Amino acid sequence: MLRFSKVKRLSDSYKGIVIALGTFDGVHIGHQSILQRARELAADIHGVSMAFTFQEHPLSVIFPERAPKMIRNTASKEAIIEKLGVDILMNVPFTKNFAAVSATGFLKLLQENFSPAYVVVGANYTFGFRGTGDSAFLQQRGKEFGFVSRIGSSVLRDGKMVSSTRIRALIAEGRLDLVNQYLKWPLDYTGIVAYGEQRGRKLGFPTANISLDDSYALLPNGVYAVRVHFDDAFYPGVANIGSNPTFEEVERRLEVHLMQFDGNLYGKEIRVDFLGRLRDEEKFPDVDTLVAQIHRDIERAHRFWDAPIPAGGVPYVETQS
Repeated sequence: MLRFSKVKRLSDSYKGIVIALGTFDGVHIGHQSILQRARELAADIHGVSMAFTFQEHPLSVIFPERAPKMIRNTASKEAIIEKLGVDILMNVPFTKNFAAVSATGFLKLLQENFSPAYVVVGANYTFGFRGTGDSAFLQQRGKEFGFVSRIGSSVLRDGKMVSSTRIRALIAEGRLDLVNQYLKWPLDYTGIVAYGEQRGRKLGFPTANISLDDSYALLPNGVYAVRVHFDDAFYPGVANIGSNPTFEEVERRLEVHLMQFDGNLYGKEIRVDFLGRLRDEEKFPDVDTLVAQIHRDIERAHRFWDAPIPAGGVPYVETQS
């Protein structure tokens, strides 16, 4: 996948560009349906598919106090878009200048730089100054700018639309089972391993300690089955989010015990994929009780480690005009 971090004119190099527009926050199954449709249309015309998105959520620039919690970081978002088979990713900064571009001006930008054959969006997508452009505007003005618009229907689960807002609420509730169903690829968190008190090592379960960033949608305190990505390898693990109440610590953090790993992670970046929730965080009466529970946690985690991770993507359904 070709990646660009600023708008670049590609119409001279590529013909038949099909653009999927979206914030793609979390790249959930609704987003995946839009991206897959762009791929299908590009294949039909022997063209190339493009995801056009922003590095920041637009609200973080327009109304910072209303900015939603992030579901995935940029690296994770880009990796999933690549897994979906998109040919080109245009992941550009959203600035105040960009926020001031009119809806018509945005369509002109697409025409001048990409000359798209198709533009694919979700039914609720808005663009341009103060969100004045929407799917109806896109359909009305698309031909004027040389492209055909395709509007995808919302993806529903249990009769409700799958959305980033809904997923954030489910993360806060600890409904990791539903979160991962809606994301298709597991919820993840990336951070730098810091020095801790090394209590886990003394107990026979060394842990990688990672600070938590409140700008992300975070799971509630508890114990989780995880998969850790480090240095191009994956390791099964058990993670605790919380303040370690057995030892009366205060700072909330992520602690991960990696199985089948013997090395130094201090100062290194790791990605933790959350596969399943095992239990709530507890305060134990003594160390022996805690150690016994950790053994049980590891045993329970095997059913998540051994489960296959499904490929992403769901069928695209077009809205009826």
